[in-house]
Amino acid sequence: MLATVRAAIDESHNTAASLSASKAVGQGSAGAARLADAAPFVPPSVQPVGPAKVPEDLRFLSDVNLNVTIELGRTRMYVEDVLRLGPGAVVELDKLAGDPVDVYVNNRHVARGEVLVLNDNFCVRINEILSLTE
Repeated sequence: MLATVRAAIDESHNTAASLSASKAVGQGSAGAARLADAAPFVPPSVQPVGPAKVPEDLRFLSDVNLNVTIELGRTRMYVEDVLRLGPGAVVELDKLAGDPVDVYVNNRHVARGEVLVLNDNFCVRINEILSLTE
């Protein structure tokens, strides 16, 4: 993990966090899916855990800002379909509710986790730290 964090620091730190979602469910008025038709997300309960201890040799890095992106899923869609998006449109992603989400640090895939709700805010519980080769 240390090598992954160091590699992420070396990369551009000005990368904006983004969520790629680009495929609409139900094209046109006949098959248009409404947000009300989508199943609501029911989050599991969560208990906060204290922060991890920072090793002495990394304390000088503790004030470096990193971009952390949590990716719920991806999809592809045509420009025409993107232009049709509006309030109430539903965009279908390639993952199911409850599937692990991907955690990126400065655009480097470093972990997987599960989406939780804590004090009315979304958060992610890290379940797996990826190796450098993934």
